[in-house]
Amino acid sequence: MDKPENHMIETIEKEIEDLAHYAGRVPRWSFAVAVVSIGTLLSVLFVNLKIAPGWIGVVIVMALLLPWLLAVLNKHQTWTRRIAFTTITVLTIGLITSAVFLVSALFRHTENALGLFRDAILLWSTNIIVFAVWYWEVDQGGPLKRHANVPNAPDLLFPQMASSVDAWINWKPSFIDYLFVAFNTSTAFSPTDTLVMSTRAKILMMTQASISLVIVAIIAARAINIA
Repeated sequence: MDKPENHMIETIEKEIEDLAHYAGRVPRWSFAVAVVSIGTLLSVLFVNLKIAPGWIGVVIVMALLLPWLLAVLNKHQTWTRRIAFTTITVLTIGLITSAVFLVSALFRHTENALGLFRDAILLWSTNIIVFAVWYWEVDQGGPLKRHANVPNAPDLLFPQMASSVDAWINWKPSFIDYLFVAFNTSTAFSPTDTLVMSTRAKILMMTQASISLVIVAIIAARAINIA
């Protein structure tokens, strides 16, 4: 007898595959450009912070993007989503690892002030893009459901979604909207004009804000020469 969990997974996967004919509406290039950008930034950080050779980041990104691209071209939406989550999880681990090494570099004095500031800016930028991708993939069940007009309950409530103005009735958030939310979270430690509705979105934002706070603290500590 099938377990209820297995039946639920099969139902979700079938539902995603039934939406495959909407796949052409999803701007997949946003995800690809973001992942390549993250991989490039992490490669530079790996070298600067002496974590690993720079080519490691490139190899990891290529190894993750190629299967994702094949899934997209074959319109296999279940695998596209699985690989997307695997990719962003791996890149998030790279981000957190870089943050740990940056803190270590501060207290061990292995980098000069200019190098530390440079790496902090690179890490801060990486943090924004990584979590923009998270919000893009998580909100309302993912980009496919949003563009097929069968979204789940919103994880993020944008002002346009609550507006009574007719011009915003069919509005859908683009990657830039999620990038804006991620930028605000890293700079103001809050999403400003966007409401955070779901528990998972709150966890993601707390994680992003915490990483950003660590980066800012490192810059401040170095600026006043306390470490």
